[in-house]
Amino acid sequence: MWTAVLIGSLGCYALKLAGLSVPAAVLADRRVQRVAALLPIALLSTLIMIQTFSTGHELTIDARAAGLVAAVTAQLLKAPFLVVVGLACATAALVHLIA
Repeated sequence: MWTAVLIGSLGCYALKLAGLSVPAAVLADRRVQRVAALLPIALLSTLIMIQTFSTGHELTIDARAAGLVAAVTAQLLKAPFLVVVGLACATAALVHLIA
């Protein structure tokens, strides 16, 4: 167990060191800046999809999907963040209660 923790820690350190070792000229490139700006959005979107449509190793569509649809709709209507979250929670809870 501790061996895996140490190997993982060393891997994370090496990855961080590799990121810090990138020359400034590479970081100044517009393509790199665009990718760096979009990468967190892509990672968060992927995490949301995995958490919404999977249970363990199974693909599922349940109340979480309805909550996501409600959140996206509220977001498209420019609702405040707390309204988006509250609406998503209420929708998922109501669908879960009904189903």
